[in-house]
Amino acid sequence: MVKARSQHLSQNEDVRYLGRLLGDVIRAYGGEELFRRTEYIRRASVDRHRGISGADAVDTGLDRLSLDDTLSFVRGFMLFSMLANLAEDRHSRASQHWPSLASALDILDKQGVARAEVIRLLDNGLIRPVLTAHPTEVRRKSLIDHRARIEALMTLRDNGASTTPEGDDLEEAISRQIALLWQTRALRTDRLFVTDEVENAVSFMRESFLPAMPRLYAAWDKLLEHRPKSFLTLGNWIGGDRDGNPYVTADALRLALRRQAEAVLQFYLDQVHALGAELSIAVGLAPVDEELLALAEASGDTAPARLDEPYRRALSGIYARLATTYERLTGHAPPRRSSLKGEAYAGPDALRGDLTVIAHSLGHSGEGLLATGGALGRLIRAVETFGFHLATLDLRQNADVHERTVAALLAAAGVEQDYLALDEPGRVALLRRELASPRPLTVPYADYDEETAGELEIFRAAASAHALYGQGAITVAIISKAASVSDLLELLVLLKEAGLYRPGPEPGATIMPVPLFETIDDLEAAPQVMDEWLSIPEVAALAKARGYQEVMIGYSDSNKDGGYLTSNWSLALGSEALARVFAEKGIALQLFHGRGGAVGRGGGSAFDAIRAQPAGTVNGRIRVTEQGEVIAAKYGDAEHAAANLEAMVAATALASLAPPVLAKKDDERFRAAMETLSASARNAYRALVYETPHFPEFFRQATPIREISGLKIGSRPASRTKSTRIEDLRAIPWVFSWAQARIMLPGWYGVGRALSSFDDKGLLREMAAGWPFFKTTLDNMEMVLAKTDLAIARRYAGLVEDRALSESIFGTISEGWALTRDSLLDATGQSRLLAHSPALDASIRLRLPYIEPLNLLQVDLIRRLRGGDSDEKVVTGIQLTINAIATALKNSG
Repeated sequence: MVKARSQHLSQNEDVRYLGRLLGDVIRAYGGEELFRRTEYIRRASVDRHRGISGADAVDTGLDRLSLDDTLSFVRGFMLFSMLANLAEDRHSRASQHWPSLASALDILDKQGVARAEVIRLLDNGLIRPVLTAHPTEVRRKSLIDHRARIEALMTLRDNGASTTPEGDDLEEAISRQIALLWQTRALRTDRLFVTDEVENAVSFMRESFLPAMPRLYAAWDKLLEHRPKSFLTLGNWIGGDRDGNPYVTADALRLALRRQAEAVLQFYLDQVHALGAELSIAVGLAPVDEELLALAEASGDTAPARLDEPYRRALSGIYARLATTYERLTGHAPPRRSSLKGEAYAGPDALRGDLTVIAHSLGHSGEGLLATGGALGRLIRAVETFGFHLATLDLRQNADVHERTVAALLAAAGVEQDYLALDEPGRVALLRRELASPRPLTVPYADYDEETAGELEIFRAAASAHALYGQGAITVAIISKAASVSDLLELLVLLKEAGLYRPGPEPGATIMPVPLFETIDDLEAAPQVMDEWLSIPEVAALAKARGYQEVMIGYSDSNKDGGYLTSNWSLALGSEALARVFAEKGIALQLFHGRGGAVGRGGGSAFDAIRAQPAGTVNGRIRVTEQGEVIAAKYGDAEHAAANLEAMVAATALASLAPPVLAKKDDERFRAAMETLSASARNAYRALVYETPHFPEFFRQATPIREISGLKIGSRPASRTKSTRIEDLRAIPWVFSWAQARIMLPGWYGVGRALSSFDDKGLLREMAAGWPFFKTTLDNMEMVLAKTDLAIARRYAGLVEDRALSESIFGTISEGWALTRDSLLDATGQSRLLAHSPALDASIRLRLPYIEPLNLLQVDLIRRLRGGDSDEKVVTGIQLTINAIATALKNSG
C-alpha cells in the first residue's frame, strides 16, 4: 500500500506541480516558441517582484508577442491563476480550522451560555444564504467543471493513488483535464440569458446544497442531542429579481420555480429508489407497524417477489406518487418512470408523513438502529428543508416601478387620476383605504401599458406558484430604493390584486414586503420609516402573526455613495437603530444583508462579518446574498458548501448569544471615535468622487468600464439608465472596473484621511486590537490595499486623454493610498501590509507576478481599440485579460 501524502504539504508544491503540467500542455498545443516566450515573461515578472530586475524585461517580452500569441499568452496566465487558486483552496481546507457549530458551542459553554439557549435559538431561527445572478463571475461553467475534476484527481494524488478508479494513469488524467482547459473557449459568445443563469444556479443547488445540508443536520442532531427544526434553508433571486432587468418576466419566474422543482423531486426520487433497494426487510424477520402495512397495501405493488417485503412495497408506492407529483409540477414525466399509478402528493408534508411511517416502523426493533439517521433520516430532513420548491425565490423590484403601476391601476379604476401628485400622507391614506376594501382595482378591459401588465402578471404567477409548490416557494418581495411607508403599502396593494394579501379584521399576507435601504441617507432614514410602518395597525398585525419583519440593507450602493468606512459604520448604526425600533414594537427583526464578493461591496469573510454584527441585531435570524464568483468559490461542491454553511451557522450562534466583547466605557469611546472617522472619511471620498470636476471622465477613461460592458457575463444591463453619472452606474461595474485597473478605490479611499487626521492614535490601536467591528473593517481593507498596484494603475491613468486631469486625479489617489497604508500599519502595529496574515500575504504574492503582465497587455489593447484599431482580436484580447485578471484577483466583483 502506498503511503498517503501529508495533508499539510505546502501549496507551493501543488502550484509547481500543476504549473509544470500546464507548461507541458502549452508546449504540446501552442508550440515551443509560445512556451519559451511565456516562460520568459513569467520569469521576468517573478524576478521583478523579487527585486531582481526592473519592469523593462517584462515590457520587452510583451512587446514581442503577436496578437495571436497575446491571446494564447493570456489564456495561459489565466489558467495558471485558476490552478494556483485551486492549490490555495485545497491547502486552506487542509491546514486551517474551519469554524463549526461544535467549536461555537465550546466557546459559548466557556462563556456561560447553556446548551438549551443554543437549541432554543436554532429552533426559532432562520439562516439563509441567497443566490443571486449579479454578474461578477467571469468564468464559464465549463471551466469551473474542469477545475472541479482536477481537484478531485488531486485528492486522489493526496491519498497516494497513482491511477484513477477507471485504471488511467493519474498524472496523465490531470494533464488531460488541463489540456481540455487549454482548448475550452474562455469567453461566452452570447450574453447570458435569464434561462442560463437559472440553469447555473440549479446546478449548484443540485450538486452542492441538496447533498450537503441533510448531512449537516444529521451531524447537528447528534451534537445537540436534539432535532432542531430546519433553520438553515436556501434562498434564490434568479428568476425573481426584476430590478433593472427587463428580461425577468413572469415566464422567467415560472421557469426558475419549475427547474428547482425538477431538481429537488428528482433528488427525492433517486433517494426513494435507493431506499427501496436497501430496505429488503421481510415480514417474518422483523415486527412491522400496521400503518406501514397499510402503506404497503395501498401502494399497488403486487409483485410476487416483494409480497413479504412491506418496506419495499411501501417505497414503490411512494415512488409512484412522487413520479406523478413530478409530472404535475414540471409538465413531463421523470427520467425513471414508475410502473405503478399513484396520486400526486398535495404537498411536502404528505410525503414527509409517508416517510415518517417507515421510520417509526423501523424504530420498533433493534433499539431503533435502522430508524435513526442513515439515508432515510437524511431524506426526511431534506423534505423538511427543501419542500417541493428547493429554494425560496425572492421577488425584487424598484419602488419607482411599483409606484407607476399602482398609479396606473388607480387611474384606470377611476379612484385617483393623479396619484403621483399626492403627498406622502395623501398616498398613505389612499393606499390604506384600498387595502381595507375587498374590491380589486384591476379592470379586465383596461388597456394597461407593458410595464403595468408585466407587474400584474408577476404577482399572478407568484399566486400560482403558491398553489403548485406551497407558500414556501415565494415568501418575500423586496423593494429597491424604498424610502417611505407608501413604497411598502404600494406593494401590498399589488399583492392584494393577486390574492396574496387579504383584508379584514385579521389581515393576512402570504408574501412579506421587505424594504431595501441602500444609500447612506436611506440607512439613516430606515428606523423612522420602519417605525411609521409598524405603527400601522394592519401592518403590525401582519408582522406579529408572521413572527417577524425583514429589512434588507445594501452594502454596494452605500459604499458607492459614502465610501468604505462610512458605509460600514452606517450599516452598523442603521442595524442597531432598527433593532431598537423593533424591540419597542415587540416585533422580531430579521436583517437581510446584501453583500457582494469584493470588499467594496461588503465582501470578505462571512464568518467574521456576521460575528462583527452589532449586539441584538442577529438573534438567530439572518439572510445573506451570495453572488458571482463567490458562489463557485464557497459552494462549488458539497464539501465546500458544508464547510461554509456550517461556518455561517456557527457565526450566527456566536453573534446572537456570546456576551459583549467591549466594556460599556470602551464601547462609548470607540463609537465616538467612529463618528469622527466616518464623517472625515465620507468627506474625503465624496470630495474626490462627486465633487472633483470631470472625475466621471477620469473613471471612464482610466478603467475598462466601457470594455467590461461588452462582457457577456450577465443578463442585466450595466447601468440603470443611459446617464454617465456615477450615481446611475450599478455598483458591480463600478467596483469591478477599479479592480481591473488595480486601484481598488471603493475598498479604501477616504480611510487614510480619516485615520491620519485623528488625534488619538493610541485609541485607534485599541480599537484595532479589541473591537471586532473595527478589526474586521481594517482586515478587509488591508487585503484590498495589498492587491492595489499604483505602478500598474499609473499605466491605466495614462489612458486618460486630458493629461493634466489624469495627473491631478491620479496624484490625489496615489497620495490617498499611501496615507491609508501608513495609517493602517500604525493602527495595527505592523511594519508592512499583511505582516499579521502570512498565509494571505503568501497567497497574494504568489499571484501578483501573473497579474501584472495581464494588466500591461490590457492597457495596450485598450489604447489600440480606443485609437481606432478594429481588429476583432484586439476586442477578444481585452475581454480575455478582463477574465484572466478577475480570475487571478479572486474577489474582484
